Amino acid sequence: MKLATLKNGRPDGQLVVVSTDMTRFVSAGRIAPSLQAALDDWAALVPQLNALADQLEAGAIAGQVFDPSMALAPLPRAYQWIDGSGYLSHLERVRSLKGSKDEQLQSTRPLLYQGGSDSLSAPISPILATDPDLAVDFEAEVAVIIGAVPMSATREQAAAAIRLVTVCNDVSLRRLVLDDLQNGFGFFHAKPATAFAPMVCTPDSLGGAWRDNRLHLPVRVEVNGTLFGQPNAGTDMHFDFADLIVEAARTRSLGAGTIIGGGTVSNRHDESLPIKRDGIGFACIAEARTVEKLKFGRARTPFLKPDDVVRIGAMLDAQSVFGDIVQTVVIASPAGR
Repeated sequence: MKLATLKNGRPDGQLVVVSTDMTRFVSAGRIAPSLQAALDDWAALVPQLNALADQLEAGAIAGQVFDPSMALAPLPRAYQWIDGSGYLSHLERVRSLKGSKDEQLQSTRPLLYQGGSDSLSAPISPILATDPDLAVDFEAEVAVIIGAVPMSATREQAAAAIRLVTVCNDVSLRRLVLDDLQNGFGFFHAKPATAFAPMVCTPDSLGGAWRDNRLHLPVRVEVNGTLFGQPNAGTDMHFDFADLIVEAARTRSLGAGTIIGGGTVSNRHDESLPIKRDGIGFACIAEARTVEKLKFGRARTPFLKPDDVVRIGAMLDAQSVFGDIVQTVVIASPAGR
């Protein structure tokens, strides 16, 4: 089952069910007005949502044309957004960046940070930066939305709580990372709003692509129409989503609607940019630059600049499973100036 949240003038948008081929949708308003409302009563409402999806798929309901540009983030505002570090190869590549802490690069427990979740970005919202010299970077990730999880949850409880899967762009302002880590409590100014794909899918609807609490699909990234990377999200994921949820719930319970990110998708390889059509590449610029420094003595790939366009999508048989995130970098003056 595919779900989306469409614009309707309200902060939480309108929950809709989307056809498998992503061409049609039907309102789920009579079942739940928003995705958060559905998550709050998931056990009772998911059979009704599945029945509606089956009717749409069978043609019993005509539905309306689905336009991804009308989609908000699936949860436009969430109770909690937690990003994890599932891929050690990403940490190994970026630990040379200013502000990184080598002693935190451990393989026994994942790192986590809590991001802003009051205004998550729509899939076509711009990447806003106040200065073109902030080293704007994308980070293509897989994310899950969960039901309620008790404190000190087991792996079994954590895995059972995964309700929905999607991809996101956890934008980073690299020049602000050092100041955040050295002069604050962690990432804050370096992490503007995270953008999400237009659709979320239930794990069962992903078939064999969802197994072992991982999404086994390539996450394709293009910058200005050129392939930047397509690492497989199921490959080299050291900490799966059950691990990340268990760690997040180590000292607290997690509410229904909490979003857990898997970290920047990263595969081990010796490539540098540009990559071939069948290459692996990178899901963020920082990794590409680190590899270039090691290979060539200097970074050659620039960070994003105004008007650059980033496209991110998880691919299955040439189809973007959750729809694409397509964002343009825009320099916005602070309010009042």
